[in-house]
Amino acid sequence: MNPRAIIVGLSGTELSDDERRFLSDHEPWGVILFARNCRSPEQVSRLTGEVRDCLGRKDAPVLIDQEGGRVQRLGPPHWPVYPPARRYGEIYANDRQAGLRAARLGGLLMATDLRRLGITVDCLPVLDVPVPGSDGIIGERAYGDRPEDVTALGSAAAKGLREGGVVPVMKHVPGHGRARVDSHKRLPRVDAPAQELAQTDFAPFRALRGLPAAMTAHVVFSAIDPHRPASVSPAVIGGIIRGEIGFQGLLMSDDLSMGALSGSIGERAQACCAAGCDVVLHCNARMEEMIEAAGRAPRLRGPAAVRAGNVLRAIKAEPQVATGRQRELFENLVGESASV
Repeated sequence: MNPRAIIVGLSGTELSDDERRFLSDHEPWGVILFARNCRSPEQVSRLTGEVRDCLGRKDAPVLIDQEGGRVQRLGPPHWPVYPPARRYGEIYANDRQAGLRAARLGGLLMATDLRRLGITVDCLPVLDVPVPGSDGIIGERAYGDRPEDVTALGSAAAKGLREGGVVPVMKHVPGHGRARVDSHKRLPRVDAPAQELAQTDFAPFRALRGLPAAMTAHVVFSAIDPHRPASVSPAVIGGIIRGEIGFQGLLMSDDLSMGALSGSIGERAQACCAAGCDVVLHCNARMEEMIEAAGRAPRLRGPAAVRAGNVLRAIKAEPQVATGRQRELFENLVGESASV
């Protein structure tokens, strides 16, 4: 039977009995890990193996947000500290080739860290283009303030991840850079004209539309759909993400439990799927919400199942493993430690 179109979070460093039952009974497509789930390499490897045993799928995707900077779920003392995306932009501004090399090596090094733990999907690169006055939720997570810089560096980071056998997820399509409030707390509204959005915000996503996966933005774009955020808007998903941008990979929602969305968790899940999301994301590991969201998430079938299958096929069986020399080169390029 096909898995359900949902990715869920877990509560701790090992599966609870309730989580084991949930994974077995509800069959989510995958799970996503956070810092609360990661204590040591041995523990994380054991956890990812147990998740796949419960799901009965050895290729079940395990995701993480490992960007570097302040969004880094794996960190000291067991894992390296990586710089935020903005650091690559600073290098790129002075030496384009050095910036691109640093971003690609950063992706490869992170992929090597992740694959050793059984983590196969990283929610990176961030392709949002911030503007003056926007909320700091993106901030240094962005590679730069120009679409062409974000595109170049995001592409390099994605290439490094893929070389290391990890699937990149570009976010937050079609763009979170203009948001003046944090969508974790409230619903942002962007009133820029459609033509301006197309030239700036949408441009990096359009350039990288061939990537296998993307995550939506919980943002209202009034020029396209004045009433609904992108994650639950057929006009944005069908007309912009699938249409104008041309993305045909797996589309997952941002976290259902964020304050930008309204309605019950089940209603949010259903609205995202009805609007055109292939998979919904639920992160907080609250079992009652997980069960409710899974009950509204359909089985993966048709085009959504094909896209999900393409993600799994993009996970290299024999990935490149970063060397000590490459880590040394990376540290020299970024000018700060990326070692344990």
